Amino acid sequence: MSKTCLCRYCGKFFNSPVERTCCNDCQKIEEEEFDRIKDYLKRYPNSNAIQIAEGLEISPFDIIRFIDEGRLYVNRGEFKTIGGDKK
Repeated sequence: MSKTCLCRYCGKFFNSPVERTCCNDCQKIEEEEFDRIKDYLKRYPNSNAIQIAEGLEISPFDIIRFIDEGRLYVNRGEFKTIGGDKK
């Protein structure tokens, strides 16, 4: 059974087998935002969610959402990407 979801970027309703925060059309925006966070963490590896949000001018809830989705995790107080290398 599919779920009706609302895209956080374009506001369009769409159906998906799992609950998602963005439609297929806006998936690129989502990936670009994640890449910006990943790049920020490479430059500033000890940053917390507030510092990342302020540095990138995004909501700290966006960072928390990526953690909840399992795309970012906290290790010893530091954010990392899954499968990411520490530099």
